[in-house]
Amino acid sequence: MKGNYLTLSASIIVLFLFCSLNVTGQQVINPKKGYSTQVGVVISMMEDLKRRVTNSVQNLNQEETDFLLDSMANRPGAIIFHLAAVEKYYQVYTFENRGFNEVEKKKWGVALDLGQLSRDSLINNPIDYYLEIWNEVRKETLKLLKQKDDKWFKKKIKGSNMNNHWAWYHVMEHQANHMGQIRLILKRIPK
Repeated sequence: MKGNYLTLSASIIVLFLFCSLNVTGQQVINPKKGYSTQVGVVISMMEDLKRRVTNSVQNLNQEETDFLLDSMANRPGAIIFHLAAVEKYYQVYTFENRGFNEVEKKKWGVALDLGQLSRDSLINNPIDYYLEIWNEVRKETLKLLKQKDDKWFKKKIKGSNMNNHWAWYHVMEHQANHMGQIRLILKRIPK
């Protein structure tokens, strides 16, 4: 009985300290204002993931931005550029019903494909360079999605089995996958 009382007392103290620090264990997802419900929910989640990815990398120095874990890995800066390229691709795919044209392939292809060419060429740029590219792409995404509604989200993309909602869900979950990859790489950087 005495052990249970001490455990309960300790739990109450921890709970009190936790609450008094104004820390919550659960976040809330609400639709972003100014958007239809489903579009706003996906945007809310994408923005949260972008914030968390950005927080993970924003203070990287050049050596950390260009760190290569092994010969098959990708550099943190290149991964940020990749996230922007994928998002840009889905802008074109969902809003214009097409893939990249030749000019866009030249601009985004190396980052979109992430391979040996990106390991060799996406180097020596500060992390802010990559984050600014992603910020510009996101700004365009938010502008374009503001013009759409939940009916558009449900529509299938011409020539595809996927609908617009799934396409933008994929952009979001793609960010989550690479957030994990980035965090793994950052933990392996020699201190």
